[in-house]
Order: sequence, then structure tokens, then C-alpha cells
Amino acid sequence: MDRAAEYTIEEDDDGVTARLTGDWTAESMGAMGLSLDEALETARRLTIDLRRIRRLDTAGAYAVIRAAKTLHAEGNIQARPTTRRLLDLVERAIETEPVPPKRPQGFYDLMDRLGRGIIDMAFDVFETMVFVGHLLFVTGRAIVDPRRIRWAAWVSVAERAGLDAIPIVATTSFFIGAVVALLGVNMLQQFGASVFAVELIGIAVMREFNIVITAVLLAGRSASAFAAEIGSMKMNQEIDAMQVMGVDPFEALVLPRFAAMLLTIPLLTFVATLAGLVGGLVVTWTVLDLGPAFFMQRMVENVGATQFWIGMSKAPVMAAVIAGIGCRQGLEVGGDVESLGRRVTAAVVQAIFAIILIDAVFALIYMQLDL
Repeated sequence: MDRAAEYTIEEDDDGVTARLTGDWTAESMGAMGLSLDEALETARRLTIDLRRIRRLDTAGAYAVIRAAKTLHAEGNIQARPTTRRLLDLVERAIETEPVPPKRPQGFYDLMDRLGRGIIDMAFDVFETMVFVGHLLFVTGRAIVDPRRIRWAAWVSVAERAGLDAIPIVATTSFFIGAVVALLGVNMLQQFGASVFAVELIGIAVMREFNIVITAVLLAGRSASAFAAEIGSMKMNQEIDAMQVMGVDPFEALVLPRFAAMLLTIPLLTFVATLAGLVGGLVVTWTVLDLGPAFFMQRMVENVGATQFWIGMSKAPVMAAVIAGIGCRQGLEVGGDVESLGRRVTAAVVQAIFAIILIDAVFALIYMQLDL
């Protein structure tokens, strides 16, 4: 039970002696520290007796030091060894000069941030290679021994990450196809070549927009979900528990998501292709009065299946990138919610950046192949 802080002051020929009793803590001291300071403000040859104090914390020690003015004189404090150590600790903290704020140093700070960024990028590349190696090892082990495959997890992830995205992918691709058709019709009508809008729609949708729109939507939808799911398990130490039980987290968490994306992105790309072509067909039918039969005939004769397969060839690479980035960022989550938010954001940003970069690389490769 706490006892209120109290003190008594005695004066004799040797000077003033202040005897403190009770609990000199932040909870029980109240305004007694200020009262002691005022009572001893003009005292000379001061002695403070702390031997009868029951409890003392840093707040009480600070009040004693403030009343004593200084602890450098050995004889003015009478206290037990443990109490004196606390007083010395608080006095050193009081005498410590505050660290001045660091001023920007221009070029030096720029080079420091640049160097740290390069080092962090190097570590990130190394961790990515470790992640890819572990994933390839787990994949090879599952191929050799199919009994290790968790089919229920694969089907569940494929449904949530892939099949449930069909409505949003189809709707977005439909409007993208319609917008491309409107732009093409308006531009080509100036040259009297509006009929070539069909070819423009077919090449743009089947070669580029189908896979890019699908991948970007899944980057925001599935990559963030993968990072959040695995990251929350990391925060709750569920992944540590899996490792203790002898379960490989890559086999139980990463591989099902990786395989589900490989299976569903080609399907979603096909759906996006159909929806984009339908959007273009609707515009050309209503604006140019080109019927569906004429639209499909020009699509088959002048566009062909090559453009479709070029777009579909990008799907497995996009699937691997989206699943890999989402799962890796989830495994990098720390023990706090702030880390989870940063990693989920990083998963979306990195996935979208990788999609645009990979699409540009594919465009250059097919350009060199004259496709």
C-alpha cells in the first residue's frame, strides 16, 4: 500500500537537515517535491536524509536533486547504496547535453542515401534469388512426389484469386475495348479508313490490353491479398508454428498460390480478350454500322490467331511475377501492423512495375522476331 511522501526539516548549529519518509514516487509524491524545493531554497549547509524512504523512483530522485541543488558534495545526502545509485543515474541524465538536430549536409546526405539505396537493392535482389531458389526446389519436390501437393489449398486459392475476378476483368476489358474502338474510329474517319478500326481493335486487345489489364487488376487484387494473408500469419507466428511442426511454409502457402495463378491468369486473359472484342464490336456496330459477321470476318482474315497467342504467351510470366512478389512481401512482414501495411503496398507497386517492364521486354522481343 502506498504511503504519502512526507518530510521534516530540522535546524541546528551544523545547518539544515531534511528527513524524507514515505513513498517518493510519481504516483504518491504529488506536489510534495515542489514544496520541498521551496522549503530548502535558502537553506545553507544542507543535509538530506533519505534512509527512511520506503520507495523512490526517478521522479522522486529528480525532486531530491532539485532540492539539494547538487550531489557533488559527499556529505549532503544520506542514503542507502541502492538509493544513491538511482540518484547518480538521474543526475547524469540531467547533466547530459541534448543532442543537436542533425543538419542536412547536401551532397554528403545525397550520397549517403544513394549508397544505402544501392545496398538495400542488392540485398533485395539476393533475397529474391533465395526466394526463387526455394520455390523451384519445392516445385520440383512436388512434381517428383505428387502426394505432397495440397489440392484443397490449390483449388481454394484458384477460386478466390482467379475465378472470383472474372466479373471485374470482363467489365474492365469490355470498356477498354470500347474506348480503343472509339479512338480508332474517330482517328481513322479523318482518312476515310474507318473500316480498319476492326484491325486496330483486334491487335490492341489480343496482343496487349487483354494480358496487361488482367495482370494489373490481379496485381492490385491478388498480390495484395497474398501479402496480407501471409503477412498476418507471420505476425501471429503461425508460420513459426508450421516450421516447428515440420511443415514447409513454401509448400503450404507459396506453392498453392503460385500454381493457382499459373492456372487462372490464362483463363482470365481469354475472358478479357472476349470482353474487349465484344466492347469493340458494340462500338463499330453502333457507330460504323459494321455487323458482327463483317467484324469477325476481318478479324480472322487480317488479324489472325498469331496476335492472340502473342498475348497469351505473356500470361505464365505475369502469373509467376504476381504470385512471387505477393508471397515474398508477405514473408518479409515484421511483427507490427505498420510493417504489414508497407509490405502490402510494396507488393502492389512492385507487381504493377514488373508487369509494365515485362510487357515492354516482350514487345521488344517480338519486334526483333518480326511478329
